[in-house]
Amino acid sequence: MPNLAFAGLLDGGWRHLAFEHFREGITVHWLLKGGPVEPSVAILNYRPGASVPRHRHVGLETIVVLEGTQGDENGDYPAGSVILNPVGTEHSVWTKDGCVVLIQWDLPVIILGETK
Repeated sequence: MPNLAFAGLLDGGWRHLAFEHFREGITVHWLLKGGPVEPSVAILNYRPGASVPRHRHVGLETIVVLEGTQGDENGDYPAGSVILNPVGTEHSVWTKDGCVVLIQWDLPVIILGETK
């Protein structure tokens, strides 16, 4: 497989991507969609007030905030922030005014306590 390259994402180029439903209030554009034991990379677009319930990381999760502010129990992360969530860590995620993040999961997260 050749390298994958995405020019201009940090400068707002993500605005031209096609997004699909991911979770309530959040859309996704997959840059690399892995399977249950493979990494994935995506752009997540959170509407104002969107959140993700508490979850556990079974692989490293890396987040780069491209626009807006994302928050969790450890603080608020404005545009330009890089967040590393190592294996075994847990948190919830939210945004008051909306945000866009570049996210990479080594492995899918485990959502805790969510009922369907």
